[in-house]
Amino acid sequence: MYLGLDFGTSSVKGVIIDDKQKLIATASSPLKISRPHPGWSEQNPEDWWKAANLVVKALRKQKPKAVAAVKGIGMSGQQHGATLLDKNGKVLRPCILWNDARSFEECNDILRDGPHAKSITGNTPLAGFTAPKLLWVRKHEPKIFEQVAKVLLPKDYIRFRMTGTYGSDMSDSAGTYWLDVAKRDWSDEMLKATHMRRGQMPELFEGTDATGRITDKLAKAWGMPLKPVVAGGGGDNASAAVGIGAVNDGDAILSLGTSGVMFVSNAKFSPNTERNIHAFCHAVPGTWHQMGVMLSATDSLEWLVKLLGTPAPKLTAALGKKLNGPSPVLLLPYFSGERTPVGDAQIRAAFLGLSHGTDANALTHAALDGVAFAFRDSLEALRKGGASVKRLTAVGGGTKSEIWLKIIATVLGIPIDLPAAGEVGGAFGGARMGLMAATGRSFKEVCTKPKIARTVQPEKSAAAAYDAAYARYVKIYPAIKDIK
Repeated sequence: MYLGLDFGTSSVKGVIIDDKQKLIATASSPLKISRPHPGWSEQNPEDWWKAANLVVKALRKQKPKAVAAVKGIGMSGQQHGATLLDKNGKVLRPCILWNDARSFEECNDILRDGPHAKSITGNTPLAGFTAPKLLWVRKHEPKIFEQVAKVLLPKDYIRFRMTGTYGSDMSDSAGTYWLDVAKRDWSDEMLKATHMRRGQMPELFEGTDATGRITDKLAKAWGMPLKPVVAGGGGDNASAAVGIGAVNDGDAILSLGTSGVMFVSNAKFSPNTERNIHAFCHAVPGTWHQMGVMLSATDSLEWLVKLLGTPAPKLTAALGKKLNGPSPVLLLPYFSGERTPVGDAQIRAAFLGLSHGTDANALTHAALDGVAFAFRDSLEALRKGGASVKRLTAVGGGTKSEIWLKIIATVLGIPIDLPAAGEVGGAFGGARMGLMAATGRSFKEVCTKPKIARTVQPEKSAAAAYDAAYARYVKIYPAIKDIK
């Protein structure tokens, strides 16, 4: 048996699979985000650990024998979070998350002090990345910065709690802005540009490598007498790709979660910084990937949920099942700034076309449309970077909305496949990496594609109207980008 844990922004999910990769049990535990100031986003690392324990407890309650037989554990994690530890392994401050925008000025400092930054990392520095966060801490919290002995990404903090070791994988580490992505190694130049040292970094592993075993104390607490090995694991999107078998050149997925991602697997390192496409290592050896990233996907709908006091399923159900065209209202869904294609941490969301007749349905429809248009921005950027995307496999909580998937397929003009186990993509990918770390099996053998539950086709009758709406949408950012 193998355990996969997915440390997302809104929850921790866990799955157990057997040697044949059959799903045995699933569980989850919610997480909360703290926003102490506008543009800030933080979590307490202890909350991740508590949630992980609750998930394992729930899995044991369902399948105690399966949990007792676990041989390998793999983790998927939200990327970029700066978890700062002192020399004793104590957390120094709340983790600054991927969607935190405070360190936008520090990105310019990195480009000034690291003249080869873009060629080394394959990316343009963004406030969400880890390295700018450490520069912010150095400027604004110098006493804390002086105590930093290790910087860990969220899932790697859990690895530390499980094994007592400091380790990370290539895919997650590529999002720190300290990695030489082509060489798959820490870059001394990038570390120097942010006043950091190699000794403050965890040891690097491939996602399928074994990084250590859980401690005796934890093995007893979790009811895992075999003391399973812990795999390198991966960043959330790379792990989801492992989970659905997107490990070959050209395989593409769409992740509709708190953030939104369009992911394409690459056989070689393929940077394209002009339109803020991310070029990272994959979670499997000798493989890379490109990503178009939006910061507020389901988060855009959740903002509306809080405003209207109505659950998301009820809001989307009110739109019906037939797609006749776009909302009369446009939403630029930049609630926390945006990555692809604008790379602007300070821009914020905007509605266009509000009238006295605008109701909850129009706003809901606009939110779904706005996210779909942001995905099209990513698709256009990926295509300009040489990627060929002919169909997408979708994962994430937002895929439960049929009307949203229909809108996205129509806006993109390509079919979207729904895997049978799409709701546990990242955790399932983690379990697969746990399996590979424990058995030594090849990712080419293990990472097969799942059965497709259904395919959502573009609505041809609405395509022209959506093309026209998208043409209006792309004019919004240039018109308002200087109004901040």
